Amino acid sequence: MVHPQYKFLPKRIILVRHGESQGNLDGSAYTTTPDYKIPLTPQGLRQARAAGEKIRCVVSDYGNSLNWKVYFYVSPYERTRSTLREIGRSFSRKRIIGVREECRVREQDFGNFQVEERMKVIKETRERFGRFFFRFPEGESAADVFDRVSGFLESLWRDIHMSRLHHDSSSDELNLVIISHGLTSRVFLMKWFKWTVEQFEYLYNPGNCEFQVMQLGSGGEYSLAIYHSEEELQQWGLSPEMIADQKWRANANRGDWNERCPWYLDAFFDHLADSDDSADGETGD
Repeated sequence: MVHPQYKFLPKRIILVRHGESQGNLDGSAYTTTPDYKIPLTPQGLRQARAAGEKIRCVVSDYGNSLNWKVYFYVSPYERTRSTLREIGRSFSRKRIIGVREECRVREQDFGNFQVEERMKVIKETRERFGRFFFRFPEGESAADVFDRVSGFLESLWRDIHMSRLHHDSSSDELNLVIISHGLTSRVFLMKWFKWTVEQFEYLYNPGNCEFQVMQLGSGGEYSLAIYHSEEELQQWGLSPEMIADQKWRANANRGDWNERCPWYLDAFFDHLADSDDSADGETGD
């Protein structure tokens, strides 16, 4: 059970990747259609409707919770907006506090119209260069997306702390649902959980309309390991150390530092002394 002092926090933050789009099915679609106008396929629409039913089950604790509400954020792209419309079929109006189109969670910008063969070569170059820092010609790098997602998170925290997202009652269980894109979701998690660039390089996109549930633990920290299995976390590319951190967060007190997950220091220092004396090389008289 969550400590009463953290009741003002959303119970869940759910990241949803859009349904299958025409671009997922056929890369040549980007040659003639702007990325932001790429529509969902019929399969993508079905995926979104099914995802809505599943998300409703999650936020209602499979019918065991009576006072839950949802607030949606959505990327302005056609495929994410269509995904939201289909997901919304599973929710009554009284359960939805609000919907906000949020440009900062849009897709990574790959440039304007994309020539298919040229993009294949560019993406091969990205693999050699590194997926986080490689910037697409006339577009963005994942690092650029990180910067704007960071700005979104700052705004999100202000809204949470000022109770802007609660509607009638602070006793309602608030669930935030962010409908976005694969890379944007990976960057969101990277920023939230303070993952390194090296760790980001091993992450994989969730599938179309797959969702990732960050659930509030008893001590006020969010964790992917409360709802998701270890196998799911492995499929998304989380290392054993990252999974251990998620399990720790499930019961950690808010603001605690997890010293058992060493990447924050080990990434920079090969050997750290246990004490000031050993670091100074002092041996005594």
